[in-house]
Amino acid sequence: MLELLQDHLEAIYGYSCGHRAERFVVGAEAALQLGGSGRAPEELLVSEAGGSLEVALYLDPALLAWARAHGERPARMMDADLDAFCQLTEGVSHFMYLAKAAEEERHVSLLELEAQAEVDKFASCLLHRWGEGVLEWARQLLHRLFEKVAYREGLSGAERWRYGEANRLSKNYCERLLTHVRSHRLDRLLTELRHMYRLGAERKLQYLAFAAR
Repeated sequence: MLELLQDHLEAIYGYSCGHRAERFVVGAEAALQLGGSGRAPEELLVSEAGGSLEVALYLDPALLAWARAHGERPARMMDADLDAFCQLTEGVSHFMYLAKAAEEERHVSLLELEAQAEVDKFASCLLHRWGEGVLEWARQLLHRLFEKVAYREGLSGAERWRYGEANRLSKNYCERLLTHVRSHRLDRLLTELRHMYRLGAERKLQYLAFAAR
């Protein structure tokens, strides 16, 4: 399933990642040894030392079991449990975006990583349902992904701010995308998404902030 999610994100952004997320998945015990919090169903674990980058992706075993049980049809998975589908997508998104930043030999902020993942969830869910009725689906997604949200307990003040800010920036950017959804211009939608994806660091955040006005 992770392979399908990554293939879809790569197709959306016209980007071929040199690594596959499923090969970096680790279990709960390994995740804790690598510095994982043990609180989140999805965590990207990163260690940088001596010019080398070590990466592991933790996904709750229950999430992976759920994905296997629901087969390989993303639309059916979204119907069954949109939250679970988005958690898996977020893990793949984090992995891909960090890999891209590493390829470009640039740093990536946690806010940038989170904001991109929020857009990726919206774009992936939207395009799995592209066609008749897509505008209404897009509006439902905006509500479910960006308004009907709750943050887990135990977050620090900095974490709570980061997740809230990522939600604010990505929500308003995705609202701007509705122009292309409304006109059924898939070409323009993909062009816009790919332009935004290739912006990095402060340029991306400034672009999302501009879209949020």
